[in-house]
Amino acid sequence: MTSLTERAEQAATGEQPDTPAAPQYAAPAASEPLPVYDYEASEDYPAPAMVPVHLAWLRVRNDVRAVAKSDKHIENNKVKYHFRGIEAALNAFGPATLRHGINVMAVDITTSYRDTKSSRGNPMRECTVVVTWQILGPKGDSLPLLRSAGESLDSGDKGTAKAQSLALRALLFNTGMIPTGDPEPEAQHVERGEAPQRSATDYRDEIINPKTSPGRLEQISYELRNARMLHIKVANENGDEETLDALGMRHYQERTGGGQ
Repeated sequence: MTSLTERAEQAATGEQPDTPAAPQYAAPAASEPLPVYDYEASEDYPAPAMVPVHLAWLRVRNDVRAVAKSDKHIENNKVKYHFRGIEAALNAFGPATLRHGINVMAVDITTSYRDTKSSRGNPMRECTVVVTWQILGPKGDSLPLLRSAGESLDSGDKGTAKAQSLALRALLFNTGMIPTGDPEPEAQHVERGEAPQRSATDYRDEIINPKTSPGRLEQISYELRNARMLHIKVANENGDEETLDALGMRHYQERTGGGQ
């Protein structure tokens, strides 16, 4: 490399300074192609037929047909009731969806929580989830997005996982049109303590609160329906009378873009 003194002398005598040679870079080595992973067909799981998703889902339903209530809830060494849990749903639908190239994926989860107590006064945490699902077929097409809800009561940190499992169970059994019979209680049964019924004004305040999520608005509608309060009129945020049903629906549409 030419020093500053040498460059000054070259400039004084009119000599052209040496031009440094351009650095030489080695051409990058050609990268190896990524390995191609093929679906390995087997005797139990041959390669799925490339049919539209609605036909593939119909074939899943045809394979499952029915799921018995084989799980038991036992209290004091006695069977209190039988039920179909999430494992029964997965054991039935897992092999069938694999056989026909169906993927079931959660694409959105909305959660809400509430502190409550059991019938014995123990502190509990209630979790409610609304899950949006996508069912993909072997050709990559999908059914319209589907939603299901799940609710759990837990004293530890498992409430969200339990609620999501219930939402998946509801999706599989309901969308699969698998006979369910009476509503099924869970294996881990927790009796709720008496809770005072919420007032219409209390529900009104929660509905118009901008922090209330669309998932919670759906849960409020469910609670109001069970309490037979949907028809009750309250003063809305503008001071006009409006039923709780209409108020909740309007705010739900505004927050999900359905009102545009």
